[in-house]
Amino acid sequence: MSNPRQIAFVIDLNKCIGCQACTVACKRLWTGERGQEQIYWCNVETAPGEGYPRKWAERGGGFKNGRLAKGRMPAPEDYGGPLRLDYEARLFEGRKQRVRPQSASNWSANWDEDQGAGDYPNPYFFYLPRLCNHCDRPACAEACPKDAIIKRPEDGLVVIDPGRCKNDGACVAACPYGKVFLDPVTRAAAKCIGCFPRIEQGQAPACVSECSGRAMHVARLGDAASSVHQLVNVWKVALPLRPDFGTQPNVFYIPPFLGPDTEEPEGPRIPEKFLMEQFGPAVTPALATLRAEHAKRVQGQPSRLMDLLIAYKPGDLVRPLG
Repeated sequence: MSNPRQIAFVIDLNKCIGCQACTVACKRLWTGERGQEQIYWCNVETAPGEGYPRKWAERGGGFKNGRLAKGRMPAPEDYGGPLRLDYEARLFEGRKQRVRPQSASNWSANWDEDQGAGDYPNPYFFYLPRLCNHCDRPACAEACPKDAIIKRPEDGLVVIDPGRCKNDGACVAACPYGKVFLDPVTRAAAKCIGCFPRIEQGQAPACVSECSGRAMHVARLGDAASSVHQLVNVWKVALPLRPDFGTQPNVFYIPPFLGPDTEEPEGPRIPEKFLMEQFGPAVTPALATLRAEHAKRVQGQPSRLMDLLIAYKPGDLVRPLG
């Protein structure tokens, strides 16, 4: 059972607009130094898509039948390099060719942004913010041979002691979400720390603070008055990403849905089979609840669930964390 003081996040995928404000806030605060260009503790992907690092969901790791599963390290080309756009030629030399990103490996973060899947008349995609899940059973910690990764009892955040880390990459291979990196600057593993220095000062994590779509909630999971607790444990509409990995994440997602006032002549816009692959079988009752509560609001009836998701005031998204 989760630590009641566990810091947990809920991300409403119906409100994420893919603006990358969370990505930029995290990048500038934590991994903006030279040599750290390929490290994104937080990033927003397009789903369906290959993600970052490339095909992270196909590399194994996590747990299978209760035991640590073998995972594969991403290759350098799965991270790619920073994108370079030849603005000079296009803007000042009069060339009319399309501006194209350049990368040595033809891959980088957001390389396949907005591509999605599906054929006309039903193409589909949604934006998927991803950060360390601060799992109840972190595979990275179990895989570390030097016990350099710990789960803080005061808030459940998973952090790395760089002084103990020997940079062998076992944690990188073990994380099924591809959210542990090898930092070429510090020569140690690196990952999201949940902005615990900000939390200890009573501030929200940078990604939550800068979310322009007001899509991110954060609170202690045991705080019964918080939207996080209500969405995860009461309404049960906030679900972990790829629960089949067995790490018991503490980042939860409101799955994307369309309400009854939206015509879908070709069937559901986003196939429920794909959503089940991402969020597990619990997505079916979650979608039913979301659609039913949305229908009530459309008909002019009150809905406590819709009020939680709308989050009229900043305090509805972030509870006191200190």
